[in-house]
Amino acid sequence: MNAETPDFDAQALARSEALSGAPSQPRSEDAWLFARLVAAREVRGELALLGLTQAELEALAARHFAGAIPAMGVEVPQAMVLADTPHAHFAAAMRDFLLGFAAPPVDPGDARCLASIIANACLRPDHLWRDLGLRGRDDVTRMLTRFFPEIVTRNAEGLRWKKLLAREFALARGETPGPAPGCPGCEDFGFCFPHEHTLQR
Repeated sequence: MNAETPDFDAQALARSEALSGAPSQPRSEDAWLFARLVAAREVRGELALLGLTQAELEALAARHFAGAIPAMGVEVPQAMVLADTPHAHFAAAMRDFLLGFAAPPVDPGDARCLASIIANACLRPDHLWRDLGLRGRDDVTRMLTRFFPEIVTRNAEGLRWKKLLAREFALARGETPGPAPGCPGCEDFGFCFPHEHTLQR
């Protein structure tokens, strides 16, 4: 997958600034983070792909946003919205796995929202930072350090974050580590998982 276009990045940035408030208003680091995560999907008409319910999204907005959040409605093709599928089960289980590492100081509602957003991003076919709408790997590292610091300490080998999450999730379930559902569509799938890539060819 290619990096986002400058036009998309500008749209997402403008929308995240509108959500997080006017320059005269105080903006917390968490407000900036969630504004960026939400804006990245909203400008594409894909709010449903965050993996949040409307109630969760509205509660998140009440905690952090100055701008209004539109109702999700039917924004994405039905085939793109998770139903009762293996991917839905993966996302729910990954969310719960991440929540087990939530840092005590963070807001529980924020931790749950972020865990859902990350888990659903693992279903998409790119690097985690791109799937989240962030600007690079360092943004993911800062986000995980703030909300799920033990996950960061487990990445002693410097693995790509989606691969690391899939590995730790599988090991916690007593399973053999493998790719996350979205990994096979990534441009670096063969680099991260050479054996699986060979089997698919």
